[in-house]
Amino acid sequence: MALLAAAGMSLALSGCKQGPVAEGAGNEAEAPANAASATDHSDPVTSAMSAAPASIAGDATIVQAAADGKMTTLREGKNGWTCMPDSPTTPGPDPMCMDANAAKWAKAWMTKAEPPANTVGVMYMMEGGTDASNTDPYATGPAEAKDWIHTGPHIMIVGSKEVLAGYPTGAKPDTSAPYVMWAGTPYAHLMVPVPGSAQ
Repeated sequence: MALLAAAGMSLALSGCKQGPVAEGAGNEAEAPANAASATDHSDPVTSAMSAAPASIAGDATIVQAAADGKMTTLREGKNGWTCMPDSPTTPGPDPMCMDANAAKWAKAWMTKAEPPANTVGVMYMMEGGTDASNTDPYATGPAEAKDWIHTGPHIMIVGSKEVLAGYPTGAKPDTSAPYVMWAGTPYAHLMVPVPGSAQ
């Protein structure tokens, strides 16, 4: 959900660009699962809308982060969801859409504040994501001798410690199965791949 002006952009709505490359299944020295995206990410509205199903993105507010982290509203929405386009600071496409609770969580992450308690939120990243670190919420690039973590289409569940129980953690996640990103931090969240997704 990398997030900004790299972090700010990513986080702002998601969180989620993060993490050192996972060397588990489907992560080593191969093109990211989202590399073949047909979406035109040069158009910020089109890019942002590719993050979620049309039933959500069609009526969502579209925002874009500037290099200084300032957010500009490109389109007002009416369904309580906010979408943002791909961040140019990471090597793969990573637009995201989040509900109102996830936006509160993202704001806490961006400002290094405590996330709201018991406020579960959902983020969509149907174009996938490219993260600098699975353990450091504020990494802006992979650790030395590591690669970016490439995750295909997925959703993120944020704001619930209970939902994380039993899922794997660590620096090198298997992105083909659910896993916890940023475990042990206030911003730990569940990454859930969406197999066979097509945008």
